[in-house]
Amino acid sequence: MKAKYFILVAMLLALMSMLTGCVPGDGTYTAQNQAGFFWGIWHGWIAPISLIIGVFNHDIRIYEVNNSGWWYDLGYYLAVISGFGGISLFRKKK
Repeated sequence: MKAKYFILVAMLLALMSMLTGCVPGDGTYTAQNQAGFFWGIWHGWIAPISLIIGVFNHDIRIYEVNNSGWWYDLGYYLAVISGFGGISLFRKKK
């Protein structure tokens, strides 16, 4: 059972590493081409990874400043809350 869990975690980490090419602040968004709701969800999910990358690359942020406003914020915060709150579902209750 532990081997299956380890493989699952390794696969998730590999997938997240491959998909971090879409981190906020990488220059793909401008005032004319703004990040929307679904990019807010994505940026919320990869916020911890963006934070680690941002330590080494000062152009990368955890939040895209060129965004569509309220809709981006809603997607971002929904992803942050569901992503980090969902971890508590897997903890063992004492």
